[in-house]
Amino acid sequence: METNRIEYKQKLTDQLEKEVVAFLNYLGGGIIYIGVDKNDLTIGIDNPDQVQLQIKDRLRNNIVPSCLGLFDVVSEKRDGKIIIKLIVASGQERPYYIKKYGLSEKGTFIRVGSASEPMPIRMIEDLFAKRTRNNIGKIKAPRQDLKFQQLQIYYDTEEKTLNEQFAKNLELLNEEGLYNYVAYLMADNNTTSVKVAKYKGTDRVDLVQSEEYGFGSLIRATKSVLDKIELENKTFTKITSKQRIERRQWNAVALREAVINAIVHNDYGYELAPKFEFFSDRLEITSNGGLPQGLSEEEFFEGVSIPRSKEIMRIFKDMELVEQLGSGIPRVLQSYGKDCFKFSDNYVRMSFPSEPIFEQVTEQVIEQVTEQVTKIIAVLEHEMTIKELMEKLQIKHRPTFLYNYIRPAIDFGLIEMTVPNKPNSKNQKYRLSNVGRNYKK
Repeated sequence: METNRIEYKQKLTDQLEKEVVAFLNYLGGGIIYIGVDKNDLTIGIDNPDQVQLQIKDRLRNNIVPSCLGLFDVVSEKRDGKIIIKLIVASGQERPYYIKKYGLSEKGTFIRVGSASEPMPIRMIEDLFAKRTRNNIGKIKAPRQDLKFQQLQIYYDTEEKTLNEQFAKNLELLNEEGLYNYVAYLMADNNTTSVKVAKYKGTDRVDLVQSEEYGFGSLIRATKSVLDKIELENKTFTKITSKQRIERRQWNAVALREAVINAIVHNDYGYELAPKFEFFSDRLEITSNGGLPQGLSEEEFFEGVSIPRSKEIMRIFKDMELVEQLGSGIPRVLQSYGKDCFKFSDNYVRMSFPSEPIFEQVTEQVIEQVTEQVTKIIAVLEHEMTIKELMEKLQIKHRPTFLYNYIRPAIDFGLIEMTVPNKPNSKNQKYRLSNVGRNYKK
């Protein structure tokens, strides 16, 4: 059923830009499903990859202001057929409009109920007058002699190319053609640093460790913070002849999403980065700036996305640090309740209590380990891919190998993935866990 935030399209039509503009101008955005009719019947899409490219190209070229970073295009399987899911976030530079029709009722739309209606001239004028002009995409960088070697390396790692026009393509220039504050945050050298502190007790009296990550590309700082928090998020394992119990102090998936959300949605207009603080009983993550104007707490918890900087959001999606718009907070809520969040006019804070831990068991006793699992433990050295392991064991049928070897070994806690949050990652490898190393000995 179509709603104020859901639109169905049986196929890609000339109305696409109209529907997207309406959601960009509607607080909270919405989702357009292509390959589904008005009665919620799945029709499916032929050549989904080609359709996705067409959608991205049309939205890039036909909508003003730029909406890059404010939409995601993904394919999904529904009722055995492939459909396209177009997620649109509300933009900070409303009103958005169709380029060829200009800022008029013919080119500017707003969501009204389950329909996209022309925006009245009075509303167009009011929104234009209130349009945010001091966002970091428009603010001139404190310095213009910026270098981007780190950013270049990260894009190369993701097998994506930055050509000579990268500053323009990534919207790192302001309206005057000068580097903006986003460029400053992504540059090799800047004054922005992310602080990670560790305290002995439950308050900020006894500081035992303080580290800063930054003064360079925000991508590098983000990856450094993720690595540091992964290191602090210890795993405690207890294995007996009856069962194996493993517990981390914090849910790894929720923690990653919380870190990324805090960095992406931080208000850098304060010239401050988020901070991460470990206490004896909890981890606190604080990002600057309250909720975006007009976004309620309930909408925030529902995953309604209003990116504070579409430019940062776009780059983080390019780096595959963000999967889909609005997916982060719902993932956090799967493991932690709403009570973990605190909102003020100046910040949003997430507080994650530490899980009770149990004593490490030094003598591991594992029963009922299959012959296949024993074989994979025997040949696994350092970090290895599926292909390398199959070649070692001279196995050719991948599904059988996954079902009889990899999955049981993971279930026993003997091996672990190098990219646990993305099981199907092209960079996925496997390694022995601490328990696996003890078992192998």
